[in-house]
Amino acid sequence: MARLRDPEEGCPWDRAQTPETIVPYTLEEAYEVGEAIAAGDAEVIRGELGDLLFQVVFQARIAEEAGQFDFDDVARAIGDKLWRRHPHVFGEAEFADDHEREAAWESAKAEERRERERHGAMDDIPLAMPALARATKLQRRARRVGFDWDGAAAVLAKIREEIDEVQAEQEQGGGPERLADEVGDVLFTVVNWARHLGVDPETALRGSNRKFERRFRALERLATERGRDVGRLDPRALDGLWNEVKESEAGQR
Repeated sequence: MARLRDPEEGCPWDRAQTPETIVPYTLEEAYEVGEAIAAGDAEVIRGELGDLLFQVVFQARIAEEAGQFDFDDVARAIGDKLWRRHPHVFGEAEFADDHEREAAWESAKAEERRERERHGAMDDIPLAMPALARATKLQRRARRVGFDWDGAAAVLAKIREEIDEVQAEQEQGGGPERLADEVGDVLFTVVNWARHLGVDPETALRGSNRKFERRFRALERLATERGRDVGRLDPRALDGLWNEVKESEAGQR
């Protein structure tokens, strides 16, 4: 990385980058790691993890040039943090169950935030996080101070209420901004429901995306095999093909 960033003999593109300009690449690489893991190909996972590691090295090198920190500082910091947050592994602490251990974990993180002079429960939650993941994190922070639903059933009732509000807004001729606001409330509440069910919504939706893509590709292949153009089929014919694909998958299981 130092060679790539060399002012005289380095790569012009690498020399021109800043911490801000490489953030999109870092996010992209993180998503590609997730996709590789979902596919279960060890060789691809190894390669994608290397690409992600390169992003860390890149940021650390830029910081080192600015006299801020270097890669060793990054590694040392995460090592110290893991040691501090796992007193039951590296120390003498004992927890009765997962709930008590998680509470201690959150308490340790809260103390770290206080040390950084951040006091709000919602502080330091990155705006760049995927919306579903960020909603989950916001809700977990709120739960830590007692602001949460009693259980999944109560959240389900709230989802129905939010859906009714979307429908009412639509019937009243609400504009795009009002509808977006109401639909956003539905999505946020669904995330809350998933959290109470012990389901990570980001992972769940990514899985559903893959499933839909897989089934739609199968639908296209099925239509082609029968000499039919998907773009010219009516909704009833498309539903028929879709159901065939689903039944075929169920049979394979």
